[in-house]
Amino acid sequence: MKKIHYYNNKNIISENLKTLREEKGLSQSNLAAKLQTMNVNIDQQMISKIEKNNRQVTDYELACICKCLSVTPNDLLNFEEMDFD
Repeated sequence: MKKIHYYNNKNIISENLKTLREEKGLSQSNLAAKLQTMNVNIDQQMISKIEKNNRQVTDYELACICKCLSVTPNDLLNFEEMDFD
């Protein structure tokens, strides 16, 4: 399988995910448990890898993470701060 990277990143939500998760008072394990109730097969170690930018995020994972954190995809993606040049 081809590995996909964007400017050496495996995802672009890593920093915002950690910040928003902590603002909501959730541990990585808490977030993983909430996602599992939504039938998303993810555990604490996978959340850690996402936050460390060592794991890609699927579209359905992004949607469910947003729902768990009560944020929009733009809150996690934060396009305003990205440099596309």
